[in-house]
Amino acid sequence: MEYLGYFASIIIGLSLGLIGGGGSILTIPILVYLFKVDPELATSYSLFIVGLTAISGGYSHYKLGNLNLKSAFYFAIPSIISILIIREVIFPQIASTLFTIASYAVSKDLLIMIVFAILMISAALSMIKDREITVINPKTNYKQLAFIGFLVGIVTGFLGAGGGFLIIPALLFFANLPMKEAVGTSLLIIFINSAIGFAGDLYIGTVIDYKLLLLISGMAFIGMLLGIQLSKKIDGDKLKPIFGWFVLVMGIYIITKEVFF
Repeated sequence: MEYLGYFASIIIGLSLGLIGGGGSILTIPILVYLFKVDPELATSYSLFIVGLTAISGGYSHYKLGNLNLKSAFYFAIPSIISILIIREVIFPQIASTLFTIASYAVSKDLLIMIVFAILMISAALSMIKDREITVINPKTNYKQLAFIGFLVGIVTGFLGAGGGFLIIPALLFFANLPMKEAVGTSLLIIFINSAIGFAGDLYIGTVIDYKLLLLISGMAFIGMLLGIQLSKKIDGDKLKPIFGWFVLVMGIYIITKEVFF
């Protein structure tokens, strides 16, 4: 099962390299089901893995001039605030068992997996539909951008997910960025959010298995390099709906497994 986990870790990076996102949505299920990592701890590991892959991709976009620093910081600063509130204040206060219905106990771990599965299904539907995003307002709306940043920070803080599928539309709609610049800026935001969230976890004393974490991250990085090379020959936009169906099935599987088995 562990070897299967390392192979799946390559897929995380492969999807990032091929379609510019989606890989982080697989991180939590891979950590929980293949490496048997506790769901709460898996959110910390996910922040590290997502952040590492994001900065490597972001550096490539930086060299191409695809970063908008002003929009990135207007988005990232409110995100950082909400991430720290969630991970350092609210998260530790949530009881291990939230409530019990008859003999069925609803735990914090169950809540994490169910919410994450819903996020997966939402992301999958957005990839399957693959709608063209039309910018209505040509001016940058920094107030709305900051508000969306705060909301995305809540998602990142609670689930350890980068939220790229939320960040990119926000940058297109409210910052009026071209697609390539939105992708590059999104990767920078994901790195900042993930780094702050992981650093906060270290500060409160989260115990990390660095050997496992670095091995998974290394596999994801190799996958991303492969994905970047394959993207020169394969149209990532055509693969996005296929990947979306895969993520949709995984999301439904997680809900079924956690609730009924």
